[in-house]
Amino acid sequence: MSVPLLKVGAVLSTMIMITNWMSQKLPALVGLDQHFARPGTSEKIISVSYPGEDEGWQVYGSVRGKCVCSIMTPAQGACDGDPRHCRLQQLSDHVLNVSQYMELLNQRTAQDLQQLRDSETLLDALETRLKTAHDDPHSVTTKSLQELRWSVSQCRPLRVLLGRLRADAGQLESLKEELEKLKYSLSVLQEHFTLRHYQRLQQRASVLQQHLHTCSSQLGCGRLTGISAPLTVRSSGSRFGSWMMDTVIDSSDNRVWVMDGYLKGRRLVEYQSLGDFASGQNFIVHHLPHPWAGTGHVVYNGSLYYNKHHSNVLVRYHLASGGVQQQRSLHHAGFNNTFPYSWGGSSDIDLMADEMGLWAVYTSIAHGGNMVLSRLHPDTLEVERSWDTGFPKRSAGESFLICGTLYVTNSHLAGAKVHYTFHTATASYEYTDIAFHNQYSHISMLDYNPRTRALYTWNNGHQVLYDLTLLHFIRTADDAWDAETPHTD
Repeated sequence: MSVPLLKVGAVLSTMIMITNWMSQKLPALVGLDQHFARPGTSEKIISVSYPGEDEGWQVYGSVRGKCVCSIMTPAQGACDGDPRHCRLQQLSDHVLNVSQYMELLNQRTAQDLQQLRDSETLLDALETRLKTAHDDPHSVTTKSLQELRWSVSQCRPLRVLLGRLRADAGQLESLKEELEKLKYSLSVLQEHFTLRHYQRLQQRASVLQQHLHTCSSQLGCGRLTGISAPLTVRSSGSRFGSWMMDTVIDSSDNRVWVMDGYLKGRRLVEYQSLGDFASGQNFIVHHLPHPWAGTGHVVYNGSLYYNKHHSNVLVRYHLASGGVQQQRSLHHAGFNNTFPYSWGGSSDIDLMADEMGLWAVYTSIAHGGNMVLSRLHPDTLEVERSWDTGFPKRSAGESFLICGTLYVTNSHLAGAKVHYTFHTATASYEYTDIAFHNQYSHISMLDYNPRTRALYTWNNGHQVLYDLTLLHFIRTADDAWDAETPHTD
């Protein structure tokens, strides 16, 4: 290939590299990074604006003991008057325009480079014919002149191509000037947004969290009225398994614990946060001293509680020390697929936690296969009290507990819904019809976490969250007085 053509090719290759780099890096320079969900997962991005300590949260009680928590968000367009906001909006529009033009320039440059490559063979042939004619003029014939004229005519489009390259080179100079302007604007914004502004935002976030905790502490126990659409956090592991976070409400432990499989497993995987779990990074593997059965495990107040394989023995494993602190048999409880949930999987014993403590769901021959709900002492694992719910355990898909009320689903497959509710406060039951979307059609774990007020599920190799709608009531002094005052006819 001739030297001029090599230079043109080098210019085109450089232009392509510049445009690719700019399309990836330029948005990041002004904070416009896009976060993409991993395949098979969904990510939720939450943005909170908190105007100040005196205008954010309100907590108050209404008549008859209902508690309402409201968030007063800034009015629409409240930030428009901030010069930094306006300048960032201008920069955002500017970057978008530059990125769109560079994408167009990138496509056109790639097409021009391909045209040059196609012309390489033709130029080589033309150069050979010209050299032959120069070295041996007597060899030139009428036919060879016609072929030479045809080859020259085929090179005429290169003039248009060179014209476009000159124009694109000029545009690159303009883009260089635009980038210098953007660099200057960003440096000015950086000077305005100092460490003091960042610290002020941190203080506002801390105040918001305190208000949220205050609001939550004012709420009484809630009655389930709705289940949201599923949010897939990750797709990993086998069809069956369990994943969980500490369920104690005042815990600050944000680690995620994963136990894949339902039979003879010993591998407990610890992730430092929900974000680490979603990305599959920053984890530690622990090996339990005893294998587990089923998927009805729970983490409560720094300990893992699970059912020991091929037995009705409950194990309390302390996560910090890595040792077993207690083992106790759940007397008469069925095990080894004697009374599992409808999906099987050695799910005879299901441990769970709610706002009131640690619980176990199981059954026995003496109870005729009906689900038994027992409250456990978290240290000794002794049964403090039990209730016969009256619902056949083999007919239940899964179950979970909220504020001492057991909610039972009618299936683990597609079309499942919360079908039965048992209230421990009154030892009464009712049939319900609370639908939810069983996205992956095979639930092998369904647990409520009172700290996050969400349902955690393992659904056919997918780890899924559901938000809940709870109706809350608070007993007031008037309610207590009414309950204690005798009524006469």
